[in-house]
Amino acid sequence: MSRPLRVTANYKTKDPARIILGYLANHGSMTLPELGKRLNISVPKVTVLVNGLRSEGLVNDYGKIESSGGRKPSLYGVAADAAYFIGVDVKQTHITIGLLNLDKTLAKNSGKLPYELANTVESRDRLCRYITDFIDELTVQKERVKGVGINLSGRINYRTGHSYSYFHFDDRPLSEIVEEKIGYPVFLENDSRAMAYGEFCLGAVEDEKDVLFLNLDYGIAVGILMDGRLYYGKSGYAGEFGHMPVFNNEYICRCGKKGCLETEAAGWALERMFRDKIREGSSSLITSKIPEPAHITMEDIIEAAVADDVLAIELIAQLGENIGRGIASLINVFNPELVILGGSLLTTGDYIGLPIKTAINKYSLSLVSNDTRLVHSKLGEDAGLLGACLLVRNRFLGIHD
Repeated sequence: MSRPLRVTANYKTKDPARIILGYLANHGSMTLPELGKRLNISVPKVTVLVNGLRSEGLVNDYGKIESSGGRKPSLYGVAADAAYFIGVDVKQTHITIGLLNLDKTLAKNSGKLPYELANTVESRDRLCRYITDFIDELTVQKERVKGVGINLSGRINYRTGHSYSYFHFDDRPLSEIVEEKIGYPVFLENDSRAMAYGEFCLGAVEDEKDVLFLNLDYGIAVGILMDGRLYYGKSGYAGEFGHMPVFNNEYICRCGKKGCLETEAAGWALERMFRDKIREGSSSLITSKIPEPAHITMEDIIEAAVADDVLAIELIAQLGENIGRGIASLINVFNPELVILGGSLLTTGDYIGLPIKTAINKYSLSLVSNDTRLVHSKLGEDAGLLGACLLVRNRFLGIHD
């Protein structure tokens, strides 16, 4: 039986058959009387609708089950291989592409594919080629692929398909341009929000309804679950946590402003801090492999910290202190039940986790933070991939987030 989707589902569609399909997809197999009771539809009507879905190949009869008396009822559930959804998780240095079936099982994972994210036509077209190559290699029937979800960092309008941080070369939606190149419906989403959605649905969230997911990577952002629903804000840009004006410094943020949290708490800030220390004369294991400071990346620093490099550990701890201060502010504002930490920086474990926790305890209101549980992501690097697939699946099922 499929694991229930724990995020509240609100259906855009008024088609009762599609609502039944979505309910079975998100809550698992059940009998017709049980399905009718949960959806407040008569059993004869449910029977007609389910038979229609069976004729389309979307629902299967999984056989009789034991009952306390009378005729044994049949168990109905989605046909897992009736529909597939592709997710594309785009990072600064690699992309990952996955294929999810209707029953929320990841059927294929490309692993990390080398890629340089840049705001160029060449970078965009290489992304499209990766997607088309992935589709060409699939063994499933191509018509069963119902859509492609692409995660990008920065400002994404998921409703219109526009990206305002990458590949914004003309007025047309990026989703429309990519759709023309790959031949399948395309949906864009902010990478942190997709990671959050994957974690909310299949990861660390249990019964919590108010949850914050922190993506700690080259940038910093937060995915917000409010009363069981993913929160987008008025224009779809909610969650730009890294651009809170926190510091009185002269560092220019990637958004063009000064003093943002990201200027002293994100992966790109870690690179700047590390390079500055090397130029000032500090020593590190990294310089034996990469003598030129300008070529040192966040991934190099993380690798060095895991190998017990003192400078890397010290700077990551400093980063954790700054991140924790920011999270404390979020806790004071939202009073969440659960805060989930995810992203590449979390691979340094306690080196960043303990300073974050210490700063949260130091700067948050105890009456508020005492009700908040702090955990690490369960899905890790698969969070964004799964979130992208699930959000496309929602479109197919007519579920509004």
